[in-house]
Amino acid sequence: MRVESTVFADCFVLYPRVFKDERGYFFESYNHAVFEATTGLKVNFIQDNQSHSQRGTLRGLHFQTGAHQQAKLVRVIQGEVLDVIVDLRRDSPTYGQHLSIVLNDSEQQQLFIPRGFAHGFLALSETVIFAYKCDNYYAKEAEQGLFYNDPALAIDWPVLGEDFIISDKDAHLPYLNQVDPL
Repeated sequence: MRVESTVFADCFVLYPRVFKDERGYFFESYNHAVFEATTGLKVNFIQDNQSHSQRGTLRGLHFQTGAHQQAKLVRVIQGEVLDVIVDLRRDSPTYGQHLSIVLNDSEQQQLFIPRGFAHGFLALSETVIFAYKCDNYYAKEAEQGLFYNDPALAIDWPVLGEDFIISDKDAHLPYLNQVDPL
């Protein structure tokens, strides 16, 4: 597995070794020992989640607060997304900055997102199956989010020729300056 650092401390892009032949492909999507050895992090993933989205669906930017914060290892099983994270860590020198990365099923890359980040994605392909591991259980009472189009974040969302498909809840999330750092 190849691991690349990002502009954020303890946030990595992981590239698994994919074995392809005339039958298709095979790769190990997660190995706890390899993850720890390559990132230097000890993370205990305890919950897996998966979503299906159609082109133009924007999910996020979501995060959990307090003792319910979650680190995530995200990947695309089918399709392509623009994956976006925003640093909300109180004492981070990169607080309020974001990272955008295209994740897809052809490269099979994964993004490890440490606790203290908001996360979301935009479905770029006709359909997307998106999966992620979490190191903490979901807690509805700790769920919060950021408005995806907050000018302070300056996220360059691609124009897909149609309006985004977004939940009413996500369309009315607060701006960065209305959210307490984590």
